[in-house]
Amino acid sequence: MTQAIQTSAIVGVIGAGAMGAGIAQVAALAGHTVLLYDLDAKALDKAHIGIATNVQRLIDKKKLDQAKGDKAVDRVRIVTNLADLRTASLVIEAVAERLDVKRALFGELENIVTPECILATNTSSISITAIAAALKHPSRVVGMHFFNPAPLMALVEVVRGLATSDDVARTVYATSAAWGKQPVHAKSTPGFIVNRVARPFYAEALRVLNEQGADAASIDAVMRDSGGFRMGPFELMDLIGHDVNFAVTQSVFNAYFNDPRFTPSLIQQELVNAGFLGRKTGRGFYDYAADAAKPAARIETHTRTPSNIVLGESAPLYEHLQACLADASAKRNDMPGLVAQIDDAYLFLTDGRTATERAHALGIDNIVLIDLALDYAHAPSIAITRARQCDDDAYAAAAGALSKAGYAVVPMNDIAGMAVMRTVAMLVNEAADAVNQGVCTSADLDLAMEKGVNYPLGPLAWGERIGIARIHDVLRHLATHYGEDRYRASPLISALRYSGQRFH
Repeated sequence: MTQAIQTSAIVGVIGAGAMGAGIAQVAALAGHTVLLYDLDAKALDKAHIGIATNVQRLIDKKKLDQAKGDKAVDRVRIVTNLADLRTASLVIEAVAERLDVKRALFGELENIVTPECILATNTSSISITAIAAALKHPSRVVGMHFFNPAPLMALVEVVRGLATSDDVARTVYATSAAWGKQPVHAKSTPGFIVNRVARPFYAEALRVLNEQGADAASIDAVMRDSGGFRMGPFELMDLIGHDVNFAVTQSVFNAYFNDPRFTPSLIQQELVNAGFLGRKTGRGFYDYAADAAKPAARIETHTRTPSNIVLGESAPLYEHLQACLADASAKRNDMPGLVAQIDDAYLFLTDGRTATERAHALGIDNIVLIDLALDYAHAPSIAITRARQCDDDAYAAAAGALSKAGYAVVPMNDIAGMAVMRTVAMLVNEAADAVNQGVCTSADLDLAMEKGVNYPLGPLAWGERIGIARIHDVLRHLATHYGEDRYRASPLISALRYSGQRFH
C-alpha cells in the first residue's frame, strides 16, 4: 500500500496568496518543513504573518498546543530563489490560473528538483494532462486541489492526468489524508468533480429568475429552507464574486465544446459588464450598502382555512407533510401522486411539468404544486405554484392548509420543475454523468460535494432518497417542456431506473 510522504520530507509551496499560504499552513501543522516561494516579497511577508496569526487563533481557542503551534510557524521558511526548492519531495503550485504560467513553472522546476519529487498543481480547472504534457517526466505531475480556505475546508481533489503515475496519485492521496484532509480521486476532465457538478446550483436558479419564476430573495429562501443548502445561489454568487463565478462557468462551457448543460447566463454577464460583482463591489444581486434594506422572501398572504382535507396515498418523501396537513387515519384519495385534496384544490409534488400542463393532462383545473424539500419535517418554508386555470379560492385553501401546517408559503409563478426540484434533479444528473464517464466513484462524488461545497447530502444519495425513477421523470419532463438537450437524462440514471439498481 502506498504511504504518505514522511513528515521529515520538505514540502515546497509556490505562490503566497490566500491559497498558497493556507496550503503552507496545513503542511507545516502536519509536521513538514515548508519552503514558501513567491516573486513578490511583500506577499511572502504577508503570508507568513497571516499563518502565524491563524495558528495563534487555534492556540487561543484551545485547538492547538502552544509549543506545537510555535514549531509549525517556525517550520515555514521564506525563500526567494526557485532553486531553493531543490531539496523538496513535494512541490505544490498555487499561482495564476493560466496554462502557460503553470507549464513554464513546472518546466523550470523539473531542472531543479530531484527525479523523485512530486509536482502538484492546485489548479481548479486547467487540465492536468495539458500542464504535464511538455515535461520530460509528466508522470510525476498530479492535481492536488484544495478548497478555500485550505486550513478549514476538508476536501482535496487528487486529480490524475493521462500520464500521472498510479504511485504518484496514491502518494498524494495518502499525504492529503495524513494532513487531516478527506481526499477523493478524480480524472482530469473540465471542472474535475466539484466545479463541474456544482454548475446546476447556479444555472437553474438563474434560469428560474430569468423566467420570472420568483425574485432572487424568494429563490434563495426556498433553497436554504426547503433545499437545506447553507446559502442560496444568489447570495453565494454575490459572495464568490460574479467575475469569478462567471469565468468558471464560461471555462467549463468552453471546455465541454459548448454543451448546453453548462450555458452561461445573460443575467450574470450583465452584472459582470456593469461591475456589479457582489459583496466585494457593494452590489450584485443584492445591495450591500450600509443603509440598504435586506430583501426578504415573498410570503403568501392570500390564504384561507380549508374545510376539508383528504390525503393521497402515503409516500416516504412527503409523509411528514401529509401528517401535518391531516389525520393519517382519515379516508385516503388513491389518485396517483396526489399529496392531498384540500377542498377543491389538488396538491401534488412537482414532477418537472408545469401545474398548467398537469391540470390539462388530468382534466382538473385546480392543480397546486409544492416544491421539493430535503426534509419536510424541518423545512420552515415551502414553495407553491398553481395552474393558470386554478381559481383563487382553491389556491387560497391550499396555501392556508400549508400555512396552518407550520410552513411559510413562498409563491412562485408556474415554472417547470419549480426551484429546488429542478436544481436537485440537475445536480443528480450531472453527478451521475461524472460517475458514468469514469471521473470518480459514486462514494467519492458524494463526499466531494458534501465536503467541498457543504451540500446537505451528496447528490447521488439525495437522488436515491427522492427515487431514481422520480428524478428520471423530472428530467424527462423538463427536456420535453424546454425542448433542449440541456435536460437530457444521464445514461446511468436511465440504466438504474430500468434495472431497479442504485448509485451506491
